[in-house]
Amino acid sequence: MLPDYWEYSLPTRIVAGPGVLKDLEKEILAVGCKKAFLITDKQMEDLGYVDRVVSSLGKVDVVGVFDEVTPDSEVRLVERGAHLARQAGADYLLALGGGSCIDTAKGINVVMNLGGSLLDYQGFNQINRPLHPLGAIPTTAGTGSEVTQFALVLDRDQHSKITYLSPRLVPSLALLDPEFTLSMPPLLTAASGMDALGHAVESYVSISANPLSRGLAAEAAALVFTHLEKAVREGKDVQSRLGMLLASNLAGLAFSNTMVGCAHALAHALGGIKGIPHALAVGLLLPAAVLFNGEGSGYLLYEDLTLRLFGLKGKEAPRVLAEKIRQLMNRCRLPGSLAEAGLTREDFPAVAEMALTDGAMYTNPREAGEEELLGLLEAAYRGNRTSG
Repeated sequence: MLPDYWEYSLPTRIVAGPGVLKDLEKEILAVGCKKAFLITDKQMEDLGYVDRVVSSLGKVDVVGVFDEVTPDSEVRLVERGAHLARQAGADYLLALGGGSCIDTAKGINVVMNLGGSLLDYQGFNQINRPLHPLGAIPTTAGTGSEVTQFALVLDRDQHSKITYLSPRLVPSLALLDPEFTLSMPPLLTAASGMDALGHAVESYVSISANPLSRGLAAEAAALVFTHLEKAVREGKDVQSRLGMLLASNLAGLAFSNTMVGCAHALAHALGGIKGIPHALAVGLLLPAAVLFNGEGSGYLLYEDLTLRLFGLKGKEAPRVLAEKIRQLMNRCRLPGSLAEAGLTREDFPAVAEMALTDGAMYTNPREAGEEELLGLLEAAYRGNRTSG
């Protein structure tokens, strides 16, 4: 059934294709900016990506390069970057890297414009003034952060990842150049792809889903099943890399407007409490989440998606989708269980308790309490290995 009312926002300009880095200078100048502050990490420096970006900017002055971003964006790091960007007089922020770099840039944009601590703006719609233009060049294909209104930042004092949500966080430009993802190692490629698939699948069945978001989510899922395995096996294949960048981007466009569900809520908690990489946790939890949400009449949530992906419609849709996800993870040589990823059963209660208060739980299509979340953890702990 079509919803009686829905709305959708897409403020990001997306430029995609091999070699589109050449367009970056004109894109920045077109919004009236000339002083760019680059947010990245040491790996991007070592790969020569920073030099490539800086040399492409021509008339745009690079007034600073902040290369201190870590795999988990942190509150204190964001605040230091904001101080440096403000001091440099930047009028444009440019993120080069994975989701952590882009989320760090979003946080820097908030603090440099609004002042105070990043912790002052956590939660929903606490950013009340316009920010600087922000461009993003993703070098991984999974988070979709280059088009979302979310940022996740680690607060080490609280041992938790804090969510920031505001339309003002959405980057103004997403530059999708697959040449910047060719150096991704196979394991990171595989795990990041499962994050994109998790965004797509959970967005598709979100209680906030609408016809446009479902179309984006379904296309994103199809791209993952088409391109991820080859991107893992043949890392220099530009078309597979572009396919995964587009999958991540479309899934980001979908879930930025719908949120996600219980697999992501648990994955956020696992990252904060146990340091399990977010993308891997999502992949390991996703089959269990699909089976949970698909119980009883819940199969109706998935049957149009599985018809699109696998030509199957009916009560078996959740089981088939869960099995296809497990098989894809297996072929991509990802760990097969949360036990392999470092979780113990003693960790279950704390993880479930934290997940219950995660914003992603509110858009999950089936209500889940502590007992249900413990069951999902147990299923993912036992493992997702298949013979496929």
